[in-house]
Amino acid sequence: MLALEGAFGLAVGEEPAGFVLARAAAGEAEVLTLAVDPAAQRAGLGGALLGAAVAEVARRGASALFLEVSERNAPARALYARAGAAQVGLRRRYYPDGSDALVLRITPPCG
Repeated sequence: MLALEGAFGLAVGEEPAGFVLARAAAGEAEVLTLAVDPAAQRAGLGGALLGAAVAEVARRGASALFLEVSERNAPARALYARAGAAQVGLRRRYYPDGSDALVLRITPPCG
């Protein structure tokens, strides 16, 4: 994933405890994946990673950051809502468990 044009990764914690992979190109950006070790969850690492990714895509000139999340993933949906994400699309039965993917957009602050 890091070999993709405009891709970058950020990590937090020792070992690391969490990471985000994203990419920015042509004025838009997307979160490819965001993960936090279960033992380190609920300590603010996901929010810190997402905030850092939003700042980085803004620095790279992106006016929108898109991501997908399972409709069944309440903790992730809450994290993204706190970051100002708004649903802009739906992918029916996108995940292997049959759940829908919510397509979300975050508008980075202007630099």
